[in-house]
Amino acid sequence: MVDRVRRLLAAVAVGVAAAVLLGTGPAAQAAGAHRAAPKTPPAGVDITGVGLTEPLRLRTDTAPTHVVAVIDQVSWFGRTGEAKGPKAADLGPKYTIVVLAGDVAKQTFDLYPLAKGGPRAFRPAKQPDQRKTTAGWFLGRLTMSETLRAAGVPLERQLDTVSGGVGGGERVLSDDALNPGRDIDDAIAELQRLLLLNVGVMLVITLGLAGIALLVRRRTR
Repeated sequence: MVDRVRRLLAAVAVGVAAAVLLGTGPAAQAAGAHRAAPKTPPAGVDITGVGLTEPLRLRTDTAPTHVVAVIDQVSWFGRTGEAKGPKAADLGPKYTIVVLAGDVAKQTFDLYPLAKGGPRAFRPAKQPDQRKTTAGWFLGRLTMSETLRAAGVPLERQLDTVSGGVGGGERVLSDDALNPGRDIDDAIAELQRLLLLNVGVMLVITLGLAGIALLVRRRTR
């Protein structure tokens, strides 16, 4: 009886070992099924435009910081924008970004980081996911040019001192408007003019009251 039990246990052990080696056991089948499960593609953005010979593909698994930074350039837009944008000659190079959820294109925007007067963005009415929206122009962030450049778009470095950051396009404020010494001088001159005006008004009022008092005194005599 003992020998029979030993032979049975030996046969079971051999069978388990064979199943593991051949990958036909339950554990092996479960592992194989787990390996065969499809992996969800990472989200990201595709960028095309001037200077790019092929699309620049950014994905969250390899470049999460750049993906978030690029999407941040357009994520704050409202439902409606301006119906009319700048003249075509004032827009500068155009870069189209497509926002993807996995392999599925969701939204698309045209970015103009070097537009005169500051970066601009255009949202087409026709979107890849067929969502209902209206075409519109939006003012872009001053960081648009540097964000695209850091992501791999061939743009020259743009420095902008107005916001303490970087961005594309021309300055919205002139150098004269940023001169603190000139602003202080103008404020002092304006204050002096205001004081002189107040003194003049008080003098006129005083003379008027004196004249009225003199007239009343003469009539009461």
